[in-house]
Amino acid sequence: MTLAGPAAMVYIPRMTDTGLATRKAAVELLRAVLAQRRPIDEALDAHLALQGMESRDRAFTRLLLTTTLRRLGQIDALIDSALKTPLARGAATVRDVLRLGLAQRLFLATPSHAAVDTSVELAGLTGFAGMKGLVNAVLRRLGEDGPALLAGQDAARLNTPDWLWSRLVEAYGADTAAAIAEAHLHEAPLDLSVKADPEVWAGQLDARPLPTGTLRREAGGMVPELPGFAEGAWWVQDAAAALPARLFGPVEGRRILDLCSAPGGKTAQLAAAGAAVTAIDRSTRRLKRVAENLERLGLAAELHTAEAETFTGAAPYDGVLLDAPCSATGTIRRHPDVPRLKGPEDVAKLAAAQARMLRRAVELVRPGGILIWCTCSLLPDEGEAQIDRLLAEDDRLARVPVAAAEIGGAAELLTPAGDVRTLPSHWPDLGGLDGFHIARLKRRS
Repeated sequence: MTLAGPAAMVYIPRMTDTGLATRKAAVELLRAVLAQRRPIDEALDAHLALQGMESRDRAFTRLLLTTTLRRLGQIDALIDSALKTPLARGAATVRDVLRLGLAQRLFLATPSHAAVDTSVELAGLTGFAGMKGLVNAVLRRLGEDGPALLAGQDAARLNTPDWLWSRLVEAYGADTAAAIAEAHLHEAPLDLSVKADPEVWAGQLDARPLPTGTLRREAGGMVPELPGFAEGAWWVQDAAAALPARLFGPVEGRRILDLCSAPGGKTAQLAAAGAAVTAIDRSTRRLKRVAENLERLGLAAELHTAEAETFTGAAPYDGVLLDAPCSATGTIRRHPDVPRLKGPEDVAKLAAAQARMLRRAVELVRPGGILIWCTCSLLPDEGEAQIDRLLAEDDRLARVPVAAAEIGGAAELLTPAGDVRTLPSHWPDLGGLDGFHIARLKRRS
């Protein structure tokens, strides 16, 4: 996959057949996300026209789509301010054309003729030729007035849906909520976990080691073309996502069960450390990706397609890792579609499923064994509240607090109870972190 770098370095297709094709694909993909509620990656994989494009055109389409979603609140506020009357319900595609045009003009530094002219043509191509004049007028006006209007906006608040903003304020207070929302406006860097020799690979990859051991480099370029990819020396994994597996301590020769294992980063960590890993996932397609990643890395694990809530396997295990399905609100920097696809009702359903998986995970770990729980969610319903409830209900378990030394001395990532809570606003000078909650539990002997 191509990872886009700063806007000034981005390839921008001009007013050509190719330029129109990339933007037409972006309109269709934006509809798929907002109207059909399809995740970005799923929509991209299913878009046939995109598969026939050159990699740089696919990369531009993805960048345009993610930028529009990341700044959707600001963009919609500008559009509404420029329209004398609201667009008709049947003209939703015109709004999408305007959204993409403004994203190019105001956030991707696309030249006016490329952003405006292609948007005007898109209106015609999508069946709204009668609204070409409106598209032209709105984009030209906002192309001139937009920068000043942007300066007066509260970007963090506008780009955060009401349901998520209220949850963040309730959990962390207004100031931290604002810092989290501000972090969401920026693309996450590229984090890598290495099998060995991190100092060597830091030099070859032009990356810097983080306090927790992850290597971090600026997003950009084709990942498979980076040094060490073909040799299986490393894999892509956010620094926060790399913490849960490390909290088992030494695992060589121990039997570890990785529930909900896809895409396989934690499985790879455990296998590389010498554990005998059993990895399961409910999705055969996603488990195939785990197998492909392990093969490239030269690592092995026992893989099963199964439901975490009912899996038995060769229990009990020395350790169980449950990275439970969640709202993924901690990954918005990487997946700006998340706040548009999820809502309070989804969080409630996911939290109920997480509780069932947790209860099953307890049964799968041996007495004296370790259970590591984590979610990439910012919401306590899918984190701290789950563990507090479990400990109150099951006296077979005890929390094993995490020490700062186990996470590179980063005491700011620890909760008073001894869990790990990372936020996108943490480490701002280093590029932030995905939002995770991680707890370590021991089943009493």
